[in-house]
Amino acid sequence: MGSRSAMQLAILSLSLFVSGVFSAFGYTTSGNNFIIDAGSANTLVFSVSKSSCDINSIKYRGTELQYGSQGTHIGSGLGTATVSVSQITGTSKYIKITCVTSTLTQYMVVKESDSTIYMGTYITAQPSIGELRFIARLLPAQLPGEYPYGDVSNTNGASSAVEGSDVYLVNGQTRSKFFSSTRFIDEDSHCVYGGSDLIHVCIVTPQQESSSGGPFFRDIDSNNAGASTNLYNYMNSGHVQTEAYRMGLHGPYLMTFSRSGIPTLKSFSDMSWFGELGITGYVAASGRGTVSGTASGVQSGMQGVVHWYNSAAQYWAKTSSNGAFTSPLMKPGTYTMVLYQTEFKIATSSVSVSAGKTTTANIASTYSTTRKSLFKIGEYDGQPTGFRNADKFLRMHPSDSRMGSWAPLTYTVGSSSLSDFPMAVFQSANSPVTIKFNLASAPGAATLRIATTLSFAGSRPQATVNGWTGPAPSAPTKIDSRGVTRGAYRGNGEVYDVSIALGKLVAGTNTITISSLSGSSGDTFLSPNFIFDCVELYTGS
Repeated sequence: MGSRSAMQLAILSLSLFVSGVFSAFGYTTSGNNFIIDAGSANTLVFSVSKSSCDINSIKYRGTELQYGSQGTHIGSGLGTATVSVSQITGTSKYIKITCVTSTLTQYMVVKESDSTIYMGTYITAQPSIGELRFIARLLPAQLPGEYPYGDVSNTNGASSAVEGSDVYLVNGQTRSKFFSSTRFIDEDSHCVYGGSDLIHVCIVTPQQESSSGGPFFRDIDSNNAGASTNLYNYMNSGHVQTEAYRMGLHGPYLMTFSRSGIPTLKSFSDMSWFGELGITGYVAASGRGTVSGTASGVQSGMQGVVHWYNSAAQYWAKTSSNGAFTSPLMKPGTYTMVLYQTEFKIATSSVSVSAGKTTTANIASTYSTTRKSLFKIGEYDGQPTGFRNADKFLRMHPSDSRMGSWAPLTYTVGSSSLSDFPMAVFQSANSPVTIKFNLASAPGAATLRIATTLSFAGSRPQATVNGWTGPAPSAPTKIDSRGVTRGAYRGNGEVYDVSIALGKLVAGTNTITISSLSGSSGDTFLSPNFIFDCVELYTGS
């Protein structure tokens, strides 16, 4: 038998390490890779490129899970990075991989006997590689399933593209990776799974303080794209971006491997040991403070949510049944403090947080309820709750055959169902929506309030009352992103008030139409559009 080349020996060495033959906790090198062994009973072994920081092999219980031609990495790959590895002993034993570029440092940490890769991403600028995301590219043959939303983002076997390169038709249903998203405030774990051992690979995000968008922001979690099954943690993206990106440490977040089912966020709530590792940007509990108080004025039946944010961080907490709240541990600083009923903003204030202290700050709704409502369609909850197709659009495209008809609808106050009112008005699909109602007597001057959640292509509501056209509202702040066609509804939440002069409303039958006004144009569901929150006609203030 002839001598083997250096390349052949390197490949053989790598295959032995990655196969799990060496099960002791630690790391070694093989060619251009660091080989990390978690030393766990379940045996997680993975390899990291010394030159790019790509994870290029992941074996769990001896099964290869990594997709072959593309790595698991930040963005679409760092390309080149200075990669180092060290072993640290603290309250546990750790292996820390550090990948450094000019504006980004990626940390990957393994604890002894724990089949989890703990991560943190520190940035001083939005990376030139594009969106700030972690993406694991895994083998669909081993991990075909997705949790918690099943096949809504499985584009494997697509027959055609419905929109761009991210919404497809599969077996007569629209599918997109965007349909896998969950509001930050609801995030627990999202997973891909499969195989005879029913392996689960899950992303858990205990800390989202450096992301953008607030508690109701949603972004891509997973998708089976056929060639690879993809599992994500999006940190900064342009997907319905409503505020500037935040710099600093994103995380900790983690990718965990198990056969024992789906892990919960609660299982990883104590990440204080991250402070033992010299992670740039990590702020320990001792360097943080909290805010507690009582929120009042939230409409009965709605969830109160308190949100704190500044240019460096964001936090949130749900209120209890009596309005009490306590924030998560927060970095010191001055924050804007917002109270929502479900997702509708009803109060804003300011609060300062100091390390090691709890600040008391109550907050009360400033949203007036003294007006006399002539009719109200929907509720002020910051969502298109109850309107037609609002029960479907998060997980399917507006063109999907399972959707109810969008084509221009007429809603009659007192007899129509809430689902007879569209959740959105598209300039080229279903504009205008018509509202018919009866008044026992002419009310004099009144106000038509149209609360919206998101606008696309400058769209805003133009109201006509019994043939009288109200003033054209100014264009909303532009959000440079598609919205409802990718299952999004959360934007800047504009509220438009139309002042209706004396004599415009009459005793008997009245008609209001609401159409999409925009200087832009587009085809069908990519035409200018806006999403409804609530429509109310009232007198008083």
